[in-house]
Amino acid sequence: MGRTGIIENLPLYPYQFSSAIRIMQFQNSLKKVFSVTLKFIWQKFPLIFGIAAVLGACATGPQITRTQEVSESADSPYQKVLVITLLSSFDSRRYLEDEVVKQLSELGTDAVASTSMMNTKTPVTRETFLAMVQEIDADAVLVTQLVSLESKGKMKDMNPQATRNFRPTYYYNVWSVELEEYVEPQAAEFKHSLVVATQLYSALSREVVWAIESKSRIAQGFDQQANYSVFVDEAKAIATHLSKDGLIAK
Repeated sequence: MGRTGIIENLPLYPYQFSSAIRIMQFQNSLKKVFSVTLKFIWQKFPLIFGIAAVLGACATGPQITRTQEVSESADSPYQKVLVITLLSSFDSRRYLEDEVVKQLSELGTDAVASTSMMNTKTPVTRETFLAMVQEIDADAVLVTQLVSLESKGKMKDMNPQATRNFRPTYYYNVWSVELEEYVEPQAAEFKHSLVVATQLYSALSREVVWAIESKSRIAQGFDQQANYSVFVDEAKAIATHLSKDGLIAK
């Protein structure tokens, strides 16, 4: 964004301050514009981003806590697992389910993503998933859902660049000053604290036989391109802990 101003036939030193004041006024106006923009983005954040916000993020690996040890009634190891993710975005559900299926398959366990058996219009109900269990003859159901998502956003100032051209005039100690300043828009940065819960159900007893909770911290730029590292890390953690606890074939 460019700003050009020409000050002619003015003493150099006094009007440098005048020029600086005008620049500051311009920058303050710019900050107000981006402050309003951030407010609008933040108000719309749950609708625009949801869980998909983590796609364009830089995150540390999830911290895993077992919230339920393996139940004595668990009829493991399980051979056929239906993988279900409960999120508001169908694409986010599909991304995570596909990664979990991939990780389980690499460990030798047959798994099927629920999103591969439905579309965006299929009702997300208990009856829908029970029908899937019967169709693929699954002996276990793995359910992952978002427990909480806390987000904070702020604007980061960018460094302005300015050029000044000074030219003498016909008058003593009077100069022509040309100032051009380019100010980049402020950058929006978001930080998220994400908690995801995963439960394993026995298809035979229809009871929870194992559960974990994962916590991740994520830093994300508003215009950052999407990547899938968060889903990959989450899927690896789920599959690894299922294997460690003897719930799937190794």
